[in-house]
Amino acid sequence: MASSLPQPPPLPSLHFTRRSLLLTSTSTLSFPSLSSSATIPPNPTITDRVFMEFGLCPNFFLPNRTLGDTISTLCSDSTSVGRVIIGLYGNIVPLTVSNFKSLCISASNSNNPDSSSYKNTLVHKVFPGQYFLAGRQGRPEKGEVRPPRHLPRNIETVDPTAFALTHSRPGVVSLSLSENDDDDEIKFSPDYRNIEFLITTGPGPCPQLDSKNIVFGTVLEGLDVITSIASLPTYQPAERIRQFNDLAEFFGDERAQNARAIWSRPLTTVYISNCGVLEVAKPSLTPSLP
Repeated sequence: MASSLPQPPPLPSLHFTRRSLLLTSTSTLSFPSLSSSATIPPNPTITDRVFMEFGLCPNFFLPNRTLGDTISTLCSDSTSVGRVIIGLYGNIVPLTVSNFKSLCISASNSNNPDSSSYKNTLVHKVFPGQYFLAGRQGRPEKGEVRPPRHLPRNIETVDPTAFALTHSRPGVVSLSLSENDDDDEIKFSPDYRNIEFLITTGPGPCPQLDSKNIVFGTVLEGLDVITSIASLPTYQPAERIRQFNDLAEFFGDERAQNARAIWSRPLTTVYISNCGVLEVAKPSLTPSLP
C-alpha cells in the first residue's frame, strides 16, 4: 500500500503587471536626495570696487635714515608702478570686504596719527610665479599698518563657507591667513585684526592657498602692474643660511623667525602709495581673466 504523504500547499500564482513592477522597483531602489548633490559655488558678484596705486622707493631701507622718517617722507620722489582696480565680493564675505574697504577709505585720513590705512605701507614679500603679500599689521614707521582698533574682529575666518572660492588664476585677492608669519605675541594682542592680504601673480593658479585663505576679490584692471611687482628681484638666503635657521628654530631660538622676515623681501622697496574706494553704479559679474 502506498503511503499517503501530506502534499505541500499550492504555490500562489505569480502574475506581474507593468504597474506592479514599477511599484516594486521604486520601493526597493534608492535615489540620491537633492541635499546630497554637489554644492553650488557662490555667485562671485562684484559689489564694491577699490583702487590701489603702487610705487617704487629706493630710499626706504637706507642706513642713514633718521628716527622720524617714514615712507611719506623718504619716498616723495618715488617711481610709479601703476594703478590697480580691485572688485570685491561683498555678498560672499561681507565682513572681510567691509574691513578691507575701511582701510582703503581711511587713506584720506592718513595724516591722523591714530588712522589705520593701507596707504604708505609696504608690499613686504614677493614669491615669483605665485603671489605677493601686503598690508602687514605693525608699526607705521616700518611701513606696516597701524593696528586698526576700530575694525570688528573678522569672524569669517572661522566660517568654512568663507573659503569656497579658489586661487584659480592671476589677480585673485585673498585675506592672508596661512601665509601670515606675524609673531604669536602680536596675533594674541587685543588690537590685532586679520588685515594682511595677498594677490596672486600668475602665470598659473595657486592651489596650495585654497581652503586656507579667504578669497574676497579680483583684479579688474592693472594686471600688468601685478606682473611688474612679481618680477622684482627679492632677497633669497643661501642654502647654508636656511639650514642654520632651521636648526635655530628647532632649538627654539626666536631669532630664527626674525631672520626669516627679510626672506623674499623685494630688493627695491615697493609700497602702496595711495588707495581709495570707487563708486559702483550697478553690481556686475566677475569678468574672466587670463
